Amino acid sequence: MTARTSLAAWTGAALLVLVGCSNGDTNDDQAARPSPTSSGEQAPREPGERATVKWQPRPGTGWQWQLNGRVDTSFDVPVYDIDGFDNSAKTVAGLHADGRKVICYINAGAWEDWRPDADAFPEAVRGKGNGWEGERWLDIRQRDTLLPLMAKRMDMCVEKGFDAVEPDLMDGYRNRTGFPLTAADQLAYNRGLSKLAHERGLAVGLKNDLDQIPELVDDFEFAVNEECAEFGECAKLTPFIKANKAVFHVEYTLPTDRFCRTAKNLGLSSMRKRLDLDPWRDAC
Repeated sequence: MTARTSLAAWTGAALLVLVGCSNGDTNDDQAARPSPTSSGEQAPREPGERATVKWQPRPGTGWQWQLNGRVDTSFDVPVYDIDGFDNSAKTVAGLHADGRKVICYINAGAWEDWRPDADAFPEAVRGKGNGWEGERWLDIRQRDTLLPLMAKRMDMCVEKGFDAVEPDLMDGYRNRTGFPLTAADQLAYNRGLSKLAHERGLAVGLKNDLDQIPELVDDFEFAVNEECAEFGECAKLTPFIKANKAVFHVEYTLPTDRFCRTAKNLGLSSMRKRLDLDPWRDAC
């Protein structure tokens, strides 16, 4: 999803934005791709072997989240979260040169018809539409099919030099996907995603999925949350803070004076964003 939110977030906000997908500077990717020694790529390992995860963001770490349009690198924050497909190794290297860590956004819970690997997803894993044009929920029970596809996406993140990955839509079991997904299915899939990231030396964030945080906090280096203040759920994220792990949090409709004090007291890294996740931000 380019400029995506969880189904729960946009349903609660009663908003729907059809977001254009920018290719940014993708065309310069091959020419600008750094060497393994400069990009942080890991040496080959045996399947299932865990690499060293070299980054652990701490509570209160500032961040910028932009999934739509050419990335504006002018914000003085230590972390950027950007689309993995739409941005090149050159963009990642430029952010690194400015001292930033960079998170690779991928969609792990829905099929997107515009992605270059869309045809690799069998029709059998594509469920109901999730309300965004060109997207359908994935049958996360079919891990033998989906996890290898997600592994290739994470390989892309590594090749471009990203420090971490943000898999989106990690709470499909709570939505009408067209499949009888259970909480156990979601736990197994989310842990599979975490394992793939760790095998590649990538930090990985848990996106939303608040009810399963107690079971999953040890599997993830940080959390990404949308609209916990809107729905009165921010306290559910405290296990990450207590584990000294960052919670990157956005609100879309509430003004900052309605959530920043609570967010700061909880230790969240919070800001207001527009729903299309363009460069604009209003940080706490």
